[in-house]
Amino acid sequence: MAKSVKFRPLHDRVLVRRIEAATKTAGGIIIPDSAAEKPMEGEIVAVGNGHVNDNGEVRPLDVKAGDKVIFSKWAGTEVKIDGEELMVMKESDIIGVIAA
Repeated sequence: MAKSVKFRPLHDRVLVRRIEAATKTAGGIIIPDSAAEKPMEGEIVAVGNGHVNDNGEVRPLDVKAGDKVIFSKWAGTEVKIDGEELMVMKESDIIGVIAA
């Protein structure tokens, strides 16, 4: 039995799962994988403890696990955890939270 890997980002970093973009346009045109851009939308999987300022105080993050977010195009580092492609990025790379 394979052991499941647990991952907790450090400080002001978050772990994000990309939300797959639509493969068909509104007009019905199918976009091939080779032409599609990677989505800039994702779901927060895990968050770090917060940003440590110069005084050593920790400011909690504004996002939490389960939030749907939009992040900058070149944000983060792609990692593979338990065979799944995820991204680790700083909270500052997140542009905003999508309201439910």
